[in-house]
Amino acid sequence: MALSTQEFLGFSQIREGAIVLKDKSLRGVLMVSSLNFELKAEEEKNATIFQFQTFLNSLDFPCQIIAQSRKINITGYFEKIKEFEEKQENELLKIQTAEYRKFIESLVEEGTIMKKNFFVVVPYTISEIKDTGKGIIGEALKKTKIPVLTEENFQRCRDQLWQRMEFTAVGLWRCGLTAIPLTTPELIELLWSWYHPKEAEVGYYPEIIPELMK
Repeated sequence: MALSTQEFLGFSQIREGAIVLKDKSLRGVLMVSSLNFELKAEEEKNATIFQFQTFLNSLDFPCQIIAQSRKINITGYFEKIKEFEEKQENELLKIQTAEYRKFIESLVEEGTIMKKNFFVVVPYTISEIKDTGKGIIGEALKKTKIPVLTEENFQRCRDQLWQRMEFTAVGLWRCGLTAIPLTTPELIELLWSWYHPKEAEVGYYPEIIPELMK
């Protein structure tokens, strides 16, 4: 029997800024800025390393740091140049614009224009409610081996996940970095680009269905 694409994905849904994996655990993603470490003075480098070390030692939960390198997608920029080229009345400027467009296209094709994005993935599992939930939710989890992500469980896990993400963002801020949580549409775009790396480098991302952004 043929399997659908969904069967090969490691997650079941994306909602309210959280990725829900098939084992019912949640993942939040922070997009993190970068800094030019080599341009810093020696004292600044040591201070940054110390702050990052302090941040890592303060974590009482696992997290994943991801660095993504990809050819920059400047399809929209190309289209604007081409539009400007077609509307240009001065023949000399029109030729120069065309040559500039071809030059940029050659740079992109050779892979010399790259962008690097950094992400921190923060987890929270439904089983962790056992440690804090002593009421109905905690008792229900003790009676079953299969996690049940009810609406109440989801909201509770999401609140805990958000606290971890805020803690992570503050720790990174002390290292001189800015961390911003990705929204549902941004998570969908990120995962789409991850599963379609070549398509993400040219053209436009597919339109997100409104129902998926809830």
